[in-house]
Amino acid sequence: MRVLMIGDVVGSPGRKALKDNVSGLKREFGLDLVMANGENAAGGMGITRNVAEEIFSYGIDFITMGNHVWNKKETAHYIEREERIIRPANYPTGVPGRGYKVVPVKKGINVAIANLSGRVFMDSLDCPFQVADQLLQEISSQARIIIFDFHAEATSEKIALGWYLNGRVSAVCGTHTHVQTADEYIMSGGTAYITDIGMTGAKESIIGFKVDPILERFTTQMPRKFEVAGGLYQLNAVIIDFDDDTGDAVDIKRIQNYQ
Repeated sequence: MRVLMIGDVVGSPGRKALKDNVSGLKREFGLDLVMANGENAAGGMGITRNVAEEIFSYGIDFITMGNHVWNKKETAHYIEREERIIRPANYPTGVPGRGYKVVPVKKGINVAIANLSGRVFMDSLDCPFQVADQLLQEISSQARIIIFDFHAEATSEKIALGWYLNGRVSAVCGTHTHVQTADEYIMSGGTAYITDIGMTGAKESIIGFKVDPILERFTTQMPRKFEVAGGLYQLNAVIIDFDDDTGDAVDIKRIQNYQ
């Protein structure tokens, strides 16, 4: 099983990167499943039905979310019905949508995709470690290959979840910081890990947004509206190979494509 995980898609430049690259990556690498984090896909924060359908049309099979999941009014109703999108599973009980989905990919082979949000320097949701345990009680009998998108700020929290789930899941891949890390590897228990997949959006930017307003914010401490940057784009992703029989990861490779 070969899976492509694409880092946070930011606005229209990120969507253009998907349009220009996904089909080619599918042909080049023989991908079985393509997933992307879409929590910044609509105007830099949140997602809408139209944007999600656009992303799916470019060959994305599944979308994970994060802390901006509720930034667009229509999202709560939409993701309740759209089973190809999941939001962090550690939101409180009763929140719309779902935190994981078991996806049939090959004949007789399911992939479970789960989404969690960190709590360090972020909103205080339910404990991601305890929720991961609860999810595995439900998921483990349904799929051998289990992939977690951990949308978190602190590197220590991401690494900690990687070790916590080492040997129990197939991959723990971080999103949210928009900067790809160079620490991808296969952990001792057969779990693929990377602290952050990176960002898919404007290259000449500050994490996908126009430079000047953010510089003004840092230098003056005055509020400024952040706008999605344009121009050249980058696509950050990882390709992970899994053993179909055991669910263990056997290889993880970083991808960096530029316009």
